[in-house]
Parts: sequence; C-alpha cells; structure tokens
Amino acid sequence: MPGKQKQTESEILKDIIIKGILEKKGKDIISLNLTKLPNAVCNYFILCHGNTKIHVEAIAESVEDEVIKGVRAKPWHKEGFENAEWILIDYVDVVVHIFQEHTRMFYNLEKLWADAEIKKYDSN
Repeated sequence: MPGKQKQTESEILKDIIIKGILEKKGKDIISLNLTKLPNAVCNYFILCHGNTKIHVEAIAESVEDEVIKGVRAKPWHKEGFENAEWILIDYVDVVVHIFQEHTRMFYNLEKLWADAEIKKYDSN
C-alpha cells in the first residue's frame, strides 16, 4: 500500500530554512533540488533576496534561529555578514544564499543551476 514518503534530513532542513525566510518576508524564494545532478556540491540550494542590508541580515538571523530551534544545528560555514550583499549559510547538505536584489540579479545562480529541479515559494 503506497504511503507518504518519509522526508530526508535535507528536506526537513530545507523546510525549516524556508520557514525562517518566510518569517522575515524574504523575496522570490526558491529551492534548487540538486540531488539528481552529477557532482552537485550539496542536496539543495535555497535562494532569496531582501530589500536592504538590514533586511538581508534579518533573514539570515531568522534562518539560523529556526534551524537551531528545529534541528539544533549550527552552520558548518557562513560568510557575507560584513556587507550583507550576499550572505551564504552552509549547512553542508543545504546551502542558503540570501542576496540584496541587485546582487542576486548580477550572479543569477538560478541560471547557473538551471538543470536543477526548481520550486518557488509564495512569500505572501
């Protein structure tokens, strides 16, 4: 009898990260599922952007807070907090990219990883 498939640890972490982004009204949230791509650096990329430096910092802090509450995990690596143009939070299997909008448009990671399965999240 077919049942609901159990979520992997990466999927659980991805969902918690999305919740943290939504808490602070991150813009244009997407997840890139890299699990079926050869030589992928992780299982998921999560991308979003904020309107200002303060907004980007708030989103990043919310992500870290939600992950600590949800699965008691700290990032393996994080960077970009100095100028908050592009904050990267690396949880090994899931990597979060939080941009200011102009920086996101410039680097266009969605296009770089266009062969990944893309899921969009409504921030309303």
